[in-house]
Amino acid sequence: YNIQHTTYNIQYNIKMTARVNIVAAVGSLLSLTALATMANAGKVSSSVKVHLPKELSRTNGYDHREALFGIPPYGGSIQQNVVYAGDDLMCSSSSTTGASSNSNTNFISGASSPFILLVDRGGCTFVQKVRNAQHAGAAAVIIADNACQCKHDKVCTPEPNSLCEKHEPIMADDGSGYDITIPSVLLFKQDADPIKEALLKKHTVRIELGWSLPNPDDHVDWDLWTSPTDYVSSTFKNEFRDAVLALGESATLTPHMYIYDGIAAKCRNSEGKSECFNLCTNEGRYCAADPDNDLDYGISGADVVNESVRRLCLWELYGDDGVGIEWWNYIKAFNANCDTSELFMKDECVKEAMETAQVDFDAVEQCIFNHGGLEKPDKNDLLETQLEDKEANGIVIMPVVYVNGVAVRGQLEFATIFKAICSG
Repeated sequence: YNIQHTTYNIQYNIKMTARVNIVAAVGSLLSLTALATMANAGKVSSSVKVHLPKELSRTNGYDHREALFGIPPYGGSIQQNVVYAGDDLMCSSSSTTGASSNSNTNFISGASSPFILLVDRGGCTFVQKVRNAQHAGAAAVIIADNACQCKHDKVCTPEPNSLCEKHEPIMADDGSGYDITIPSVLLFKQDADPIKEALLKKHTVRIELGWSLPNPDDHVDWDLWTSPTDYVSSTFKNEFRDAVLALGESATLTPHMYIYDGIAAKCRNSEGKSECFNLCTNEGRYCAADPDNDLDYGISGADVVNESVRRLCLWELYGDDGVGIEWWNYIKAFNANCDTSELFMKDECVKEAMETAQVDFDAVEQCIFNHGGLEKPDKNDLLETQLEDKEANGIVIMPVVYVNGVAVRGQLEFATIFKAICSG
């Protein structure tokens, strides 16, 4: 009993240490990616132009920031009159009729679709505002910032008793934005205030929101950030194979695998040993989340890293043409036969999936070994590249697709991505 009890305590302490380190890892990852995310939030593929009133028109349009949710009409535009929500912050379901405000500055109830809704920032998440605006009949939403950015101190007039903000607000998805189908953007306070003033004076304001992707030539480069246990994109990866074949060499894919830096997340102790239980390979260097959320059962984070580098090697061997049909075939076969808690990590199932896809299993394993393997504490240069690219692009949310260097907004669905690639 004493031996069993002692063994249990040791196992429990190891697991608890792993869980504590996982929490620390999340904090470390957020701090590492925050600056990169803010930088990438400024990369826009859209335009905001005021057509009416003429005095608010600008040749090059208005500086703005795009939402990281919703589905923009890539290659198209939305041009409509603007309706101002007034003191209704669009945080309640009753906002869809204007009933949440007794103020005569709320004009939603009298508006007829389609229209672009201008709503002030604050009170709730961006997703909640845009969802309620969508239900109210808006074709698009413009969020009016209610605080000055410190970098705009010479052109922005702050509200009384308010301080400037050092960092731009990011219109991030709060995790529930899958049902948002309309696009939205944020205008800085110094630009939004004159538009609000014109609307309060009952002047007609007409704005055009346009979306495009860089298209320097007749070739498109696109990047897919995902992971072997990213079940959100499973359907997309199963369906998009035929589109890849149809696009041929006119579109070049670069697949990326989402892992996290175990060294930065303190998953390796001073003795060079992993402290994050079974979440990492290379003695705590490369890690992934446990998809089962159970450290004792099923697929481990290390299993996810293993399958990630396997797919990276598969692409290296078969993806020179930018199409990599064997890569797509393997993923489809793996998802159909091996994507279970019992078979995910089994070499026998992986070999069968590779045989179905006409992939050389031994060549893939040799590729993993040549790049540094997964057992030793040393670096694996394929996985190092993933970490570097992830930080450089500020990748925090996945799955995500970039077309010609610009992130595609909206859900990872066949129609959305195909249209974005064709627009590039």
